[in-house]
Amino acid sequence: MRYAITGATGFVGGAVAGRLLGAGHEVFALVRRPERAGSLAERGVTLVVGDLDDHHALNALCGERDGLFHVAGWYRVGDRDWAAGERVNVDGTRNVLGAARRAGTPRVVYTSTLAVNSDTGGRTFDERYRFTGRHLSVYDETKARAHDIAKRFDDEGLPVVTVMPGLVYGPDDTSQTGALLRRVIEGSRPMVAGGGGNCWGYVDDIAAGHVLAMERGVPGESYMLAGPEATLAEGLRMAAEIAGTKGPIIIPTGAVRALGVTAAAIGRLVPLPQLYAAETLRESLATYLGDPRRAQIELGWSCRPMREGLTALVESVLGSPAGP
Repeated sequence: MRYAITGATGFVGGAVAGRLLGAGHEVFALVRRPERAGSLAERGVTLVVGDLDDHHALNALCGERDGLFHVAGWYRVGDRDWAAGERVNVDGTRNVLGAARRAGTPRVVYTSTLAVNSDTGGRTFDERYRFTGRHLSVYDETKARAHDIAKRFDDEGLPVVTVMPGLVYGPDDTSQTGALLRRVIEGSRPMVAGGGGNCWGYVDDIAAGHVLAMERGVPGESYMLAGPEATLAEGLRMAAEIAGTKGPIIIPTGAVRALGVTAAAIGRLVPLPQLYAAETLRESLATYLGDPRRAQIELGWSCRPMREGLTALVESVLGSPAGP
């Protein structure tokens, strides 16, 4: 098959591209900077140079393809550059799906997120739930709007299957969570909130979910690629245990809330580091929980246990087998 993909130079998109190549498919990737996509080209990916607002490049990307994976997204919680979230997550999704519609692409997989449902308050929801209140971050809000855009395109005739990962982890993750995991594995003791909660999905399993959605998903439906539930502190502690390090310093929930109030006041005057921005602190106490049963039953998807995935990550970071 001939598949187009956006976001192939990123963490999840790169894993999806690798899985497609491993299955013998042709892959065509939209890239802004060809110099950053050398490894993709070396593996046989055809590069289409352009950005999410380049209609000519998007037309070239989508033309005569068997399917499109729109994985590209902006994810920077606590960043003051809010316009980037609008441009990439909202306008970019509209532009990419518009090109797919013009090209008559027979099938699209769109990468949404469990964060479109904002803080679930400790409850685990399935795909029927939809949050309608105020989102905690620009990322959550812009991805929720993009999720709605994808649904509208499907309603208007473009076959779109939506996947909703939670927290994705694994080697080569450049996110805040990825940086924290590397720090504890290498022996540092970052301070993190003790509350909150996420569904942890190893990157290879999330990539597999994308491909299964392309092959088996029902257009117009969403599938939660929700791995095991755990707090950030629990995940970091497990990684440290596997690596033989001390693990993070846990900040009590009350202290995080107080710090968030202070950060909000200071942040109105001067920019704060992302890790200590009010938005980041609010999200650190939130739960982003979803039910994977539809993905398991309809797609045949599965996600490895956290200990297995974190062991693979520890071995990647340390360059040697974990444990005794």
